[in-house]
Amino acid sequence: MASSDPLPQSCMAEQKVTPSTDASSKNNNADETTSEPELPKLSAQDFRIYNRMADVMEAYHNHFRYTWNMLYKTCTSGSRPAGMSLRGFISQGLHLCHALTIHHTIEEQHVFPELAERMPAFGPHDHLITQHEQIHVGLEKLEQYLDACRSGEKELRLPELKEIMDSFGEVLWAHLDDEVRMLGAENMRKYWSKDEILSMQW
Repeated sequence: MASSDPLPQSCMAEQKVTPSTDASSKNNNADETTSEPELPKLSAQDFRIYNRMADVMEAYHNHFRYTWNMLYKTCTSGSRPAGMSLRGFISQGLHLCHALTIHHTIEEQHVFPELAERMPAFGPHDHLITQHEQIHVGLEKLEQYLDACRSGEKELRLPELKEIMDSFGEVLWAHLDDEVRMLGAENMRKYWSKDEILSMQW
């Protein structure tokens, strides 16, 4: 679902370092209602099947979180990771922009249309696509800024970089959580059989 390999378990993302608010995925339970009857408990094997897509998605998302945290910590601390050059730092930021763009393009072209047949939140005008659109407004600004810094047109200033990241960090982090939650076993089992889950080719 993305252009870059997920990080190994040892490199899973640390705690989010962008400012947090309560405006999170709790308000966007388009595919979950409290009035539905409780379903029987899944066996461990069935849970793994139904949770397969969430696990894959979380691995990719942890890669994005890891890079975001590195960039943001540099903005707040004023120093890059040990041994990382300025050019390398800028390249990491541009890689994040490109990887997220490709990841979302693949989702919108190949993943969401199939899911949207039964799950409205994956539809073209619903919650997740709206988040994509908001994220990409910020991503375009971030990519343009970093490109200008790489070419020498601008000098990299960490407060400016932080301001750009703050402009879309909240919606990005909410999206990374929302998407995995909606692909989780307890939600997916409401819409798909095990065989259907296993037949999905992405």
